[in-house]
Order: sequence, then C-alpha cells, then structure tokens
Amino acid sequence: MSRRPVNPARRFADGGSIPFIGSVQSKTRSSPVLSIGILVVGTILLIGYLHSGSGGSTGVKEALSKVEGGSSCTFEVQRALPVLKKAYGDSMHKVLHVGPDTCSVVSRLLKEDDTQAWGVEPYELDDVDASCKSLVHKGIVRVADIKFPLPYRAKSFSLVIVSDALDYLSPRYLNKTLPELARVSADGVIIFSGYPGQQRAKVSELSKFGRPAKLRSSTWWIKYFIQTKLEENEAAAKKFEQASTKRSYKPSCQVFHLQSLH
Repeated sequence: MSRRPVNPARRFADGGSIPFIGSVQSKTRSSPVLSIGILVVGTILLIGYLHSGSGGSTGVKEALSKVEGGSSCTFEVQRALPVLKKAYGDSMHKVLHVGPDTCSVVSRLLKEDDTQAWGVEPYELDDVDASCKSLVHKGIVRVADIKFPLPYRAKSFSLVIVSDALDYLSPRYLNKTLPELARVSADGVIIFSGYPGQQRAKVSELSKFGRPAKLRSSTWWIKYFIQTKLEENEAAAKKFEQASTKRSYKPSCQVFHLQSLH
C-alpha cells in the first residue's frame, strides 16, 4: 500500500479542533471565487516577501535568478559590497564595474556615501528600465566590447570590479582584457568568477553571450595570473578574508584581487 503525506488542513478539519478551516473548505467547494481570492492574496504576499526581504526589484531579480537555476556573480558583487568597503576603504570612492546588468551594481554604488561609480556593459542592453536608460544617456554606463581597449585613460578609477564577463572569454581575449582592466585602475582589480560546475547561462542566453561559460578553477586562474605577470594583491585579499569572517560572509563565486599596472 502506498503512503501519501497527510494534508494538515484535512486532518485538522476532520478532527474538529479548528472548525474555521472546515467551514472554509465547505465554502470553497461551493464558491470558486473564494479559491481565486485566496490564490491572489497568496501571490501578493509572496511578492511582498521577496521585496521586503531582499531590497526591492533587485531582490526579486536575484530570487528569480536562483529559482531558474542561474548563478549570478553580478548579484554576488552587491552582496559583497560591505565586505569590499571594509577591505579597500577609501579605494572604494571611485569604482568601475564591468559586466552584464552593470546598471544594478552602479545604481547600488551610487547610493553609498562618497562613492562615484561607472559601468561597462559587455552585451547589448535589451528591455532595460528607465533608471538604466538614464545612466546610459548620462554616459555613466557604456556598452562596449571588452575584447578591445577600454575608452578610459590609465588609472581613471581607484578600483575595477568585473563579474560574469571574463568567464565567457577565451585566453586569447583574456590576454587583452585583463591588462586593460589593470591599466585603468589605480588601486586594483577585483574579479568575481564562477566555480567549475556552476550553471552560468541558460541555453536561451547563449546567443547573447556568444559562447557558453568556461568556468575555471582557482588553480587555473592563479597559473594564468603568473603567466601573464599579473600580480595578486595579497594585502587586499587578506583584508577581504578577515572582513568576510567577521560578517559571516561566504561568497558563492570565486573572488580574486589583482594589483594595478605600475
């Protein structure tokens, strides 16, 4: 005989301990409008929970991303901002973020005190909101192919943060892009990269990214940094680790700290 979980509402109603539930059930059978009403109220409460628990539309996007099986290092950047501020201090006053959905990161940074922020979107912007359009119109966010030189002077920014972008580049283009990121930064480059085995883009998005993600291990990245003579920022990495421990923060992406080009 197969066993099925007992419906709590059915059990309580049958026992008579909560007569209200029983009355609702009997009314529901005769009134489909009540069932629809309960469904609508439940949906509204769920949406409200997502907004209140994660800070508005960004929280909803993040929740949907996780539900759909995606894993966004761009959202991880936003989670890590308090830790980054603790680790880098004054170097967080002038930041360039490079990666998809950069408008969300730039908007978040601009809300911080004494912080200036710009963004580079590596892919075409489709169906963006009015806030993102405004950032593009003002020149704060630019759409640019990061396989080519960035449209900024050397050391234009104190820090460059890149997420969800390098995973889609082959070593041939990484050889050009990473030195560019280091060139336009004065105090360092922070890379948020996915772990091997993580799902990074759904099949429907491959046409946008152009290729599936190549998720590399930390060993691969470290060897690559050595080969390309990009030095890790060990002092910043240590401060980041200490701040993460104090705040009980555990990144869901790999985080690397590089020095700028001297």
